[in-house]
Amino acid sequence: MTATFAAVKGWFAPRGDGTGALPVRDSIHVGGDRPVRLMAFDQTLVAVVFALIALGVVMVYSASVALPDNPKFANYTQTFFLRRHVVSLCIACFAALVVVQVPMSVWEKQAPVIFLIALILLVIVLVPFIGKVVNFSRRWIPLGFMNFQPSELAKLAIALYAANYMVRRMDARENFFRAVTPMVVAVAFVGVLLMRQPDMGAFIVIATIALGILFLGGVNARMFFLMAAVIIATVSLYLYFDDLRRERILAYLDPWNPLYAQGKGYQLTHSLIAMGRGEIFGQGLGASVEKLHYLPEAHTDFLLAVIGEELGFVGVATVILMFFWMTRRIFHIGRQAIALDRVFAGLMCQGIGIWMGFQAFINMGVNLGVLPTKGLTLPLMSYGGSAILMNMVALAMVLRVDIENRALMRGGRA
Repeated sequence: MTATFAAVKGWFAPRGDGTGALPVRDSIHVGGDRPVRLMAFDQTLVAVVFALIALGVVMVYSASVALPDNPKFANYTQTFFLRRHVVSLCIACFAALVVVQVPMSVWEKQAPVIFLIALILLVIVLVPFIGKVVNFSRRWIPLGFMNFQPSELAKLAIALYAANYMVRRMDARENFFRAVTPMVVAVAFVGVLLMRQPDMGAFIVIATIALGILFLGGVNARMFFLMAAVIIATVSLYLYFDDLRRERILAYLDPWNPLYAQGKGYQLTHSLIAMGRGEIFGQGLGASVEKLHYLPEAHTDFLLAVIGEELGFVGVATVILMFFWMTRRIFHIGRQAIALDRVFAGLMCQGIGIWMGFQAFINMGVNLGVLPTKGLTLPLMSYGGSAILMNMVALAMVLRVDIENRALMRGGRA
């Protein structure tokens, strides 16, 4: 333990030019020599997260307020989805407050157990009369107050497990089979379970998280690209034999084709219409036309299209910039942790950064017509109980890493 703190202290040993060894300081000087202490946690990150959540609440209500006019939702009130979304947020915030109190050493020890629990839940959701089927997909386990989606837990579990695996197998990074094979088997098993639901979007995100952590953890670049090529080939083969998803790809390539415009390209064409109607400053909050039963899943997968129509380019650009800043900040916290010789915490943070940034990128790409349609929500903003819950838990872990980083940089303990 003494050696560890001595090593940490060495990071702050002054150089010849009088500066510290790390690009961070425990205090800053404002208006003289009196030091101002750094905050105990990243308040700007918390502010950006809650800004995204607040905008999401407003837009979920705007996108769902007219749904009761649809016979499918005739028994729902205008605030049904808003109330459920707010309840989910309250549960998520409470869970985040609990998680942020737990030291990262506990999560590191329990990472394999959490991954095992995620696998068990992915199996349970496929059991008839347990898993709930919506739109021909069996992805949810009803809990009464909310429907829990095990694939959301699997995203966090793979970030924890991959980071823990890289710390335990650090000596095997240069050996392809020793370093990669166990993780490939784990990801492949998760992929088989997700394809049975089916949920290819979640599998792509999970595989990307695992690949990213392996790469950032120091796995040989040639091995990384070989593994990525194998996964891409597997997904391509799956698309070749799956008529439904192959048709989605064809619809994405030519959404205005009469063969697809009223079929698999319907959501994409109406999302593009919504974006086009928004122009620079939008039609105004609540003034979307596409949400009036033209654009399916407007409050979940296509929330950004409603933002584009009502708030215009300015609103969409603001959301993109906030997600970019948040992802960049999460990676920065991860790099700080690794610089402080906290490899698990750093890799886990970067895995969560990949999760948030990549999933947001896919959702935005789908809404803007850049990527084929996928059933992925916009993190922190779209309607969905288990997604919001796991997003907040993951960000609470990132905040905990930042708190421990700051404690170490002040010369204390994590």
